[in-house]
Amino acid sequence: MIYTLTLNPSVDYIVELDQVILGGLNRTKNDTKFPGGKGINVSRVLKRLDMNSKCLGFIGGFTGEYINNYLKNEQIETGFVQVNGDTRINVKLKSEIETEINGKGPNITEADFEALKENIRKLTSEDLLVLAGSIPSTMPATTYEELVKICNENGTKFVVDAEGDLLKNVLPYKPFLVKPNHHELGELFNTSISTCEEVIPYGKKLVEMGAENVIVSLAEKGAVLINKELTLMASVPKGKMQSSVGAGDSMVAGFLAIYEKTKNVREAFRYSVASGSATAFSIGLCTKEKVEELVPQVKLVDIQ
Repeated sequence: MIYTLTLNPSVDYIVELDQVILGGLNRTKNDTKFPGGKGINVSRVLKRLDMNSKCLGFIGGFTGEYINNYLKNEQIETGFVQVNGDTRINVKLKSEIETEINGKGPNITEADFEALKENIRKLTSEDLLVLAGSIPSTMPATTYEELVKICNENGTKFVVDAEGDLLKNVLPYKPFLVKPNHHELGELFNTSISTCEEVIPYGKKLVEMGAENVIVSLAEKGAVLINKELTLMASVPKGKMQSSVGAGDSMVAGFLAIYEKTKNVREAFRYSVASGSATAFSIGLCTKEKVEELVPQVKLVDIQ
């Protein structure tokens, strides 16, 4: 079973306007709301690609209840720890440029964290855990390390989609997959990366540091997959960018959905790129139909 972890989920409120007038009255053209958070996005895309998963993390208040009910309506299993305080609301303003206003989220106590650890301890070698996104400010900086140690004890494979020290500190525990974008990869090694070719030496370093598979996304410039056996560069399909929200999470979900069914890294990578693109070309997350439409456009090149 795939489990996804979202430590600080949100209700994402997406507002479309012609322009944002600071200090004035703004009227929306369209608005929508749905559960937010990287792990939740992964679960929602997995479901659309016919792969079941279970959402873990923390929720609270009326906003937390909204998230739980929304996921259950999509037939996604949940096992959230209930906390005091309301799950945050994130506002995404879509105008000439995208602007985000993200809430802080509720206070997470030691007892809340211990309850989450108990959930993780129940996982087995047949399971996979996706740890995605940032850590709430009220939780220890070592949160991910503590959780992946439990995964190692259980023999549970895990995926990490995070940046900076959160990513670097889990590499010794040998994640099955990490997925930084090129900016995050550059920051990790104190450099600037702008092409697929420039990704390769640093992606290989992540493999040397412990990652089993590394996927690095470069938006419209393509993507790179690196493991001990393969280095692949992928082109991305052509389409009109609608929103970057959830594209990286869709890449993780696309890879896992196909890998779990086929154990074929190459095909999983192709679906990963198609899934990320399908979400980027949509308002909201990709559909299976859109992913399948784009898969043939993803061309893979082996790099020796």
